Amino acid sequence: MLVVFGIILIALVLFVTEWLPIDVTAILVMVLLMVLGVDGVVNLTEISTTEGTSGFSNSATITVLAMLILSSGISQTGVVQIIGRKMSAFAGDDLDKQLLATIGVSGPISGFINNTPVVAILVPVISDIAHKGKTSPSKLLIPLSYASMFGGMLTLIGTSTNILASDVSARLLDQPFSMFEFTQLGIIVLVVGSIYLMTVGHRLLPERVPVDEDYVQEYAIEEYLTDVVVDDDSPLIGSTVDDAIDRVAFDANILQVVRDSEEFIEPIGQKTLRAGDLLRLRADRPTVQQLVDRETLTLAGNPQTADELEPEEAPDRTLVEVVVPRGSFLVGESLESSTFRQRYDATVLAFRSRGETVRTNMDERRIRVGDTLLVQAAPDSIDRLSQNDDFIVAHEPEEPDYRTEKIPHATAIMAGVVGFVAVPWGTVGSALAGMTGIGAFDALSALSLPILVTALAGVVAMVATGVLRPTEIYDAVEWDVIFLLAGIIPLGMALEQTGGADLLGSLVAATGAYLPALGVLWVFYLSTGLITGVISNNASVVLMLPIAVETASQIGANPFAFVLAVTFAASTAFLTPVGYQTNLFVYGPGGYKFMDFVRVGAPLQLLLSVVTVLGIAFFWGL
Repeated sequence: MLVVFGIILIALVLFVTEWLPIDVTAILVMVLLMVLGVDGVVNLTEISTTEGTSGFSNSATITVLAMLILSSGISQTGVVQIIGRKMSAFAGDDLDKQLLATIGVSGPISGFINNTPVVAILVPVISDIAHKGKTSPSKLLIPLSYASMFGGMLTLIGTSTNILASDVSARLLDQPFSMFEFTQLGIIVLVVGSIYLMTVGHRLLPERVPVDEDYVQEYAIEEYLTDVVVDDDSPLIGSTVDDAIDRVAFDANILQVVRDSEEFIEPIGQKTLRAGDLLRLRADRPTVQQLVDRETLTLAGNPQTADELEPEEAPDRTLVEVVVPRGSFLVGESLESSTFRQRYDATVLAFRSRGETVRTNMDERRIRVGDTLLVQAAPDSIDRLSQNDDFIVAHEPEEPDYRTEKIPHATAIMAGVVGFVAVPWGTVGSALAGMTGIGAFDALSALSLPILVTALAGVVAMVATGVLRPTEIYDAVEWDVIFLLAGIIPLGMALEQTGGADLLGSLVAATGAYLPALGVLWVFYLSTGLITGVISNNASVVLMLPIAVETASQIGANPFAFVLAVTFAASTAFLTPVGYQTNLFVYGPGGYKFMDFVRVGAPLQLLLSVVTVLGIAFFWGL
């Protein structure tokens, strides 16, 4: 038991510090459980090799994998973006309408498409709504993330956490969730949370990003941008842009070359410099002065706005924000080691990481999930970035390439995935048998299709109908989420089998001497929310559910009510930007500080803790 607690402590430290990616941490946990649980060696965790690797074959893991593919199919049709643009036309420049559009699109849709890709799809749409409506994106992006969490609690498939919790509930209580198990409470949470965001929440949000967007001023990089002219006797004459500056010795980049009133941006690496060329540099003042003294350059001023960085002849924007999601090849890499500039002919001018704006020594900084890069590139390079699942470009491309002709197919497939699970086949069979007198209809009562089967069938249908190409199904999967699930599921098993859940349950059950069952349920909701704020929501479910069930058993309460409280709390983590992936998606584009999430999320978390706990007691009883 102590060994399992030690492994949990190691996992918590690694989740919080991010010394290792979360999926690698989960695999480490799995390895430790198996190494310390091999019969005949030490057997300290009671986890065999078969149990240790069971997460990969677990129905929750496979179901989440299938749902990610289905969500990708929906996004390929552009239906979410199209709805978002129609809502944009409705919203105009009225903040209340913009909030209603944001919540009205992201909330309901997140009940039927995994809420993480919904936010990834809508970040550019909502950012454009804000800019066109003369509103700071900071007022809309946290509501986007929070509303997607509300919507994720409308159905079983709204979030991977629900699917995982259902699997754990089936194992512990032999009571999995049905498709619409908690929809009635989910609707209440969505309505109450939406009212809060539209009346109180947005007033607590500062305008971190200026209404009149200008990236140069927003990222405060004026002092890091300098124009210099190549003198007639400069040693740079005849060298290429790539070779002109020793990037080992100088933290500087040549962003543009202006020659005879013509401006050139990436790719300019092989352009040969001539006397009289104006070079636009990204470097701090001391570095610029060293270059001027050493390379015979003449200072020519500083660009002060984004317009000065975008060539007049460029048909589209050349400056964009790019968010790094989980699964991106950039995560854990630096700009230098990832060869980002060479791959995409793009230059990073600055980036935001966990609320900090980084402007110097960027090449060596490790990129983390949720970091937002300010990128300068040619329009075609930006198009390539927007079409790559490794990035979320915070503005929609001018002419997005969607398979709109496949919208009916994708919609019908998702309806089938949900419908075949939701239909009460036993009731239908009995009713038909009674109406027709045909006993064969009674066989329908034996038909029970789990979400795993319908989701996999939906994947096949997506490919067969051309909604997805076969090669796209592998790119659609967030493999870090899959490995996280596979690695963390055995930890919950070890907590049960070693008696760790019994011990912790007994400690929490002691509060029953001072609190009624409703109070203990509320404590579980709050504690799960706090834990989810610092570790993965899926990890918090795996750790907390066995303890919740044991606590309920010891105080004589309904254990399923406690399962639901943990599930709701883990799926609605508002307190920090790192507790839920959708928060990380909006962290950079909204220009938020860490405390912005606490300021808006803490009252919301407290409000919904009361609403959810009372709702559970009313609908399912204690």
